[in-house]
Amino acid sequence: MRLEGKSALVTGGASGLGLAAVERFLEEGARVCICDIQSELGDTVVDRLGSEVFYQSCDVTREDQVEAAVDAAVSRFGQLDILFNSAGIVGSVGPIATTPGAEWRFSIDVLLNGTFYAMKHAARVMQPRRSGSIIVMASTAGLMGGLGPHAYTAAKHGVIGMTRNVATELAGDGVRVNAIAAASMATPMVANVLTGDPNDIEGAKAQLAADSPLRGRPGLASDVANAALWLASDESGYTTGHTLTTDAGITVGATPQGPAFAEYSPIIREAGKSGLDN
Repeated sequence: MRLEGKSALVTGGASGLGLAAVERFLEEGARVCICDIQSELGDTVVDRLGSEVFYQSCDVTREDQVEAAVDAAVSRFGQLDILFNSAGIVGSVGPIATTPGAEWRFSIDVLLNGTFYAMKHAARVMQPRRSGSIIVMASTAGLMGGLGPHAYTAAKHGVIGMTRNVATELAGDGVRVNAIAAASMATPMVANVLTGDPNDIEGAKAQLAADSPLRGRPGLASDVANAALWLASDESGYTTGHTLTTDAGITVGATPQGPAFAEYSPIIREAGKSGLDN
């Protein structure tokens, strides 16, 4: 019960990584506000999960709706201790020379501006209480190039930069700000990209397991949920401005094939010489 007595707001909480975090937070004693644009699905989730959770329709590209969602959580729970901003899309896909400007702007609006609105309004209610944990979804594409589409990569780099900057501002008020940089995880959004079917989670797991540096181990929504749980809990009370990876080592160069020079050979020296002189 690491979150007993705490209240949380999770954007994108009706499915995928957000839903996994909602379920994990509830297991650990939190009360949760689910924010999403999928109202029918959100209502179904609330019916399944019980009285400690409620649904608030919220489009994260609309600041007024994000503001209203935060106010609804405070009204319902009396406080807001945790924000997990998980709402996201793949966004615009394709070469930079043919990326439509409207698709670029919408992608940035969801992935970066939505994160800003969530941080802003969480800070608004957390700072006066001098307590709180703000957690935002970044990506391995925010730490490296070549892992995601252009708009997605630019937005996630921005999310990581904003995490560091906002953390420096809010530290003095006792509010912690951290990010999670996930690789591709077995969620409906990733399943749709990999298999063409958002419901084919098992097919996504199989493909992700084949490409994982941790041999045979796919990334799961529960991996992100557990990372969010740690950052939400007092166990991470001395951690802020951090980007926690859930990526099987991809961002440090791990591959399914393993590293070069994995087998022993005599030391390689200057001018083609090898071995140590006696």
